[in-house]
Amino acid sequence: MTMRLAAIAELPAVVALTTAAYQPYTDLFGYPPIPVTEDYEPRIERGEVWLREADGAVAGLSVVERHTDHLMLFSIAVSPDFQGAGHGMAMLRWLEERAREWAVPEIRLYTNARMERNITLYSAFGFRETGRRPNPYRPGWTIVDMAKKIGAI
Repeated sequence: MTMRLAAIAELPAVVALTTAAYQPYTDLFGYPPIPVTEDYEPRIERGEVWLREADGAVAGLSVVERHTDHLMLFSIAVSPDFQGAGHGMAMLRWLEERAREWAVPEIRLYTNARMERNITLYSAFGFRETGRRPNPYRPGWTIVDMAKKIGAI
């Protein structure tokens, strides 16, 4: 299993995988979460979209913004065909390795407060909640900010 940067030709696959992975939350909220409505073309062009391959197929993806003092995990998604096989945790471990490699002291993310399963997963991986705030783009939605400190190599 490998992680590699997405190519612009893979934009339709990135959009399809993201839509499918977030479908349960789209059903729950009655409206797609922000990662589903994101324009991924500029993110692919900036080298922010990483694909996880397994058995010759794209099993998942991570969208990662690299900043000088942190990595921002914008989205992590696993194809429904590959869910439950540990790909999400493997991508989080991969991200932690990149943070160490790139000498970034922290990984940050934000999620919807109603995505309780995701919050539990991130907490189990060592993220801590750093705050909650109203979502400025979706009235009535609450954002949960989380962060994980990364130790030296």
